[in-house]
Amino acid sequence: MRRFSQRSALVTLSEINITPLLDLAFVLLIIFVITTPLLEQSLNLKLPQGGQPDKPLDKRDIKTVEVSPQGTYMLDKQKMGIDELEANLKRDFAANKNIVVYIRADESSRWKDVAAVMNRCQRNGITRISPRMEPPK
Repeated sequence: MRRFSQRSALVTLSEINITPLLDLAFVLLIIFVITTPLLEQSLNLKLPQGGQPDKPLDKRDIKTVEVSPQGTYMLDKQKMGIDELEANLKRDFAANKNIVVYIRADESSRWKDVAAVMNRCQRNGITRISPRMEPPK
């Protein structure tokens, strides 16, 4: 039998095991792939069919207003009332005249809630309003 010497125990490891590192990288990749689509939409809405593909816009010029079937308003994923929504849109329009307001409303939303958003936008000089719909299949 051969005995291991003290000298062989002090030899440094010249190769690094990268398997745990790859496992971590793949887990992070899977997490980001799953969570990224969820960050895009805050309300679960069923949009009506129709419309055409969008022309490219600067992301800073887009303000998204969502209207739920219950009449809840959200501006860029923040829940608020119609008066607060109007104040925020007015402030944003004063800072940036190129604002486009996207209105995402569930197909079963009340028309008066959608019309209220459009009316408040037009009252404050925001004329670039785009109702969002599902593209035709």
